[in-house]
Amino acid sequence: MQSSRDPVLIDVRETGEYRRGHIPGAKNIPLSQLQGRLGEIPQDKDLLLYCQSGMRSKNAARILSKNGYSKLFHLAGGISAWSGKITK
Repeated sequence: MQSSRDPVLIDVRETGEYRRGHIPGAKNIPLSQLQGRLGEIPQDKDLLLYCQSGMRSKNAARILSKNGYSKLFHLAGGISAWSGKITK
């Protein structure tokens, strides 16, 4: 994350999960709403995706890739593997 220039951090968990705790600066776009909210996601920036365990962020990356996004990264193990700060 630190080597990326101005990355966009996207939490693809559902809103209730996001409210219980998320990585500071993350934008919440649930996987279930992703297709309809593509206009909110810049195509020219590095996108760092995460969920609870890593499965939904992989699916989100697949969807974004099919829609022309190429600068995609996801947090392996999801927020469960995150050891940094959490915001509630």
